[in-house]
Amino acid sequence: MDLRVLDDTYIRIAGVVPESIVDGPGIRYTIFTQGCPFHCHGCHNPQAQPLNGGMEVKLRVLYDEIKANPLITGVTYSGGEPFIQTRPLITLSKILKEEGYSLWSYSGYTFDKLSDDFMRHELLDLLDVVVDGPFVQSLKSLDLDFRGSSNQRIIDVQKSLSLGKVVLAEGFK
Repeated sequence: MDLRVLDDTYIRIAGVVPESIVDGPGIRYTIFTQGCPFHCHGCHNPQAQPLNGGMEVKLRVLYDEIKANPLITGVTYSGGEPFIQTRPLITLSKILKEEGYSLWSYSGYTFDKLSDDFMRHELLDLLDVVVDGPFVQSLKSLDLDFRGSSNQRIIDVQKSLSLGKVVLAEGFK
């Protein structure tokens, strides 16, 4: 893919964590997208909920930060709700996937809901893992890997798409 597309494509974000160890395995660059329709009680990132909040940035800025750090092995999309900004994330994901990065995303939508929507499915096609489902305060647990409540699932996206059913990623509690 021509990298010049990164100069012409914008995404609205709440912020980034340039070196995260809590949003998937390894050292990851985490992008917190802006805007979320779920407004979960006890949300970890309530500042990311308003659609018009945050800031608009060129994908080039994010890409350059990712590439500048040789320790980064993966990129995670969090939020807000990443799947309400699929177009810019698809563009970024295609480039990152070609370059060998692991791609994870969180979503308040269930996997079934994501895979039934054309645009969301296009982003799913590029992801390795999705952590699905809304955060539920009454199911909160600090003992879970990479998720906040026990209703959320760590899904192996490619196996799930291949088999036509949800397959949980192995090795996580």
